[in-house]
Amino acid sequence: MKSFDVPIIYRSPLISAVKRKRKEQDKLKKDFTPTLLDFGTIKIWLARHFGFCYGVENAIEIAFRTVAQHPGKRIFLLSEMIHNPQVNADLQAHGIQFLQDTHGKQLIPFESLQADDIVLIPAFGTTLDIEARLKAIGIQTEPYNTTCPFVEKVWNRSEAIAKKNYTVIIHGKPDHEETRATFSHAATNGPALVIKDMQEAKVLADFMAGQRNLTDFKKVFAGQYSAGFDPARDLQRIGVVNQTTMLASDTQSIADFLKKKIVERYQREDQVADTRDTLCYATLDNQTAVTGMLQTQADLALVVGGYNSSNTSHLVELCEEKLPTYFISHAEKIISDTTITHFDLHTKQERTSTSFLPTHRPLNILITSGASCPDAMVETVIEQLLKISGADATTESVAHQFAL
Repeated sequence: MKSFDVPIIYRSPLISAVKRKRKEQDKLKKDFTPTLLDFGTIKIWLARHFGFCYGVENAIEIAFRTVAQHPGKRIFLLSEMIHNPQVNADLQAHGIQFLQDTHGKQLIPFESLQADDIVLIPAFGTTLDIEARLKAIGIQTEPYNTTCPFVEKVWNRSEAIAKKNYTVIIHGKPDHEETRATFSHAATNGPALVIKDMQEAKVLADFMAGQRNLTDFKKVFAGQYSAGFDPARDLQRIGVVNQTTMLASDTQSIADFLKKKIVERYQREDQVADTRDTLCYATLDNQTAVTGMLQTQADLALVVGGYNSSNTSHLVELCEEKLPTYFISHAEKIISDTTITHFDLHTKQERTSTSFLPTHRPLNILITSGASCPDAMVETVIEQLLKISGADATTESVAHQFAL
């Protein structure tokens, strides 16, 4: 796989040594057991796969290369490059301005842009409408388009099945940049609908069965369907794709459920398109690695990443099913051996917990991070844990063990 020129500030000597060693031992990526980092009084179990994925590294390389190659130019990002506060702050520190926030709210009007400005398309991609607006100004986005190849794969699959008269059902968060982009591309080729979860899939099944009317449909799925969508007509043939950062198992469960309902009604399996190849390998690997990591007996789990990162939030959900889990954005959130500030997915707010570290030794802590989290941030989290727990070893000494 291609390697990218990512700024060294995002790299970690410890994590790089671990990942290199695991890759040598497991070239086919079949082993999802975690890696033990033994610091004596504290034992860290790292997930087999975590951190920057292909699409994120590609986006970061293009962004920093663009800055280096165009000194003095006005450079904009449509919205956050990826959902990581450090990376986005670094880009802004290099002079890049954001046109929109992560929810699509305009920060800088498009009318202020000029033809010779540079506009970077984030890894999530963007809508066809925004692409057209930029082109109308005269801005060429192709050289600065960092859309993840796996997101584009979903778009291409959506187009292919739409042209075969399937309605595209998108499993995703309706207000997420990637889902908005995927919906835009899907809806230009045929009927499209976004559903958030299995609960909405079950409601959709009622419309498939003709048990609810068009008025109800418009209320339940307001803002989530393409123009002229008619459930009586457009829910006979479907294909399910996803926002690539969703739980892969959830997408598959929704696809299987809706297929069962379609086959029950029409007695034909070809009413549902096969879209299993649209699941992102990195998302699936990271989630499977967490499942493997959770087989280890541990005191708690730490998940590192941006609070608005969809893929990271799903790793938190998986960990929360098994043991106490703390979702933190960076090492400074670990205040002491008794106090940690972390993000609560359920209230969508940060909160502070006390006595989060058990008093017994050795401690066993599971760690993973989202696909937009630099490895360097994970290492600083580990260093902070060592500092507050009085560990017997250093990150340098453990890294040396993996370099042998």
